[in-house]
Amino acid sequence: MEALLGRVAKLGAGVAGAAFVGNNFLFNVEGGHRAVVFDRFKGVLPKPLAEGTSIVIPVLQSAFLFDVRSKPRVINSVTGTKDLQHVNISLRVLSRPVEQMLPEIFSKIGQDFDERVLPGVGNEVLKAVVAQYNAEELLSKREQISDQIRVNLIKRAREFHLILDDVSITHLTFSKEFTKAIEQKQVAEQDAERQMYIVQRADQERKAVVIRAEGEAEAAMKISKAVADFGTALIEIRRIDAARDIADILSKSRNITYLPGGQNSGLLLGLTAGQG
Repeated sequence: MEALLGRVAKLGAGVAGAAFVGNNFLFNVEGGHRAVVFDRFKGVLPKPLAEGTSIVIPVLQSAFLFDVRSKPRVINSVTGTKDLQHVNISLRVLSRPVEQMLPEIFSKIGQDFDERVLPGVGNEVLKAVVAQYNAEELLSKREQISDQIRVNLIKRAREFHLILDDVSITHLTFSKEFTKAIEQKQVAEQDAERQMYIVQRADQERKAVVIRAEGEAEAAMKISKAVADFGTALIEIRRIDAARDIADILSKSRNITYLPGGQNSGLLLGLTAGQG
């Protein structure tokens, strides 16, 4: 009986010891995180703790968690263009720290490194890049400017051991006065294009009139030449052709009940009879 009680006591002591170690010496690092250990004698340890469970000596050591997954952040900036226009820009950034450099980041910047670094660096880069362009160029060269901002911002963030997975301009607006000026310019350009179209149409109509007049003049010259060559025979033929056309139209009209008198009164009967 005494032996059994001794075994139970040892087992209880072992469980209690394991519980003490688990509660005080073991530190869990969740997925997507790393931990930096500060030792009271050695300072910040150079190697961060990976995912899983690690041993941390209580009182002597303290562990600090870092999220190493990409996190979104929107950087807002009001800056001036090359032609002194004010522009509001919103920049969306996906950033994460370099895992191996977490101890140095913790020592020099702190756990809130992204709060301290990205807003300042982002505003610095935005102001430097936007100042190189006019307001209109920000609209026409938006993709080019976005690429330049991305390259410069990635370079600056690397100095603080930060990785930028994505940088993009999400919002870009100008002052009300400049926006109104742009709208007025667009309206003026549309009016100018409309007036140009009217001028071109008038020019085409003028050319058509000239061509038509030239054609009529040429036809008159040919008729005059034919009259000079053949006398009045051509005119008489044209008169007969015209009378035949008129008679044909009248013969098909239901509103004609009699033929007008005159020297050509028998023309319709003759023509229609000939056609029948």
